[in-house]
Amino acid sequence: MTEAREAFLAGERLEDVALFLAESYVSDDRLADYGETVEGGVLIVVDGERGRNAFNAATGTDAMGFARQAMEHEGIIDDDLAGGTCPDNPDEGDHAVQFVFAFAEAQNEDVGGVYGEGDVIHAYARCTCGTAYSDRWVVQG
Repeated sequence: MTEAREAFLAGERLEDVALFLAESYVSDDRLADYGETVEGGVLIVVDGERGRNAFNAATGTDAMGFARQAMEHEGIIDDDLAGGTCPDNPDEGDHAVQFVFAFAEAQNEDVGGVYGEGDVIHAYARCTCGTAYSDRWVVQG
């Protein structure tokens, strides 16, 4: 795991976003120059604005619009951001993550809940079946 992804997952890069793009979804070999080659694709950690623009360019989807859509379905996104489990009948049909968009939010005790427990990773994925789903978790120190 690269230093950038480790720092992101530790809640140390709150201004950045992480993108996972499955090789079956995006076949641009140049992406590896900007991120980390992982099993099944490439994972990129980049500053927020550039990351949202890169997400839009790679997927043709507005990042924040996608996040709002994905929040309608809770699923499981792997804590390394490079995969997940679709909540839409995962035992039936072909399900694989096409892409993940993630950002970290600083601990906020005033809000409470998980936000009072520590920094929170918000992750949003799209499955090959078309389902968009979300997951979030408290950064483990």
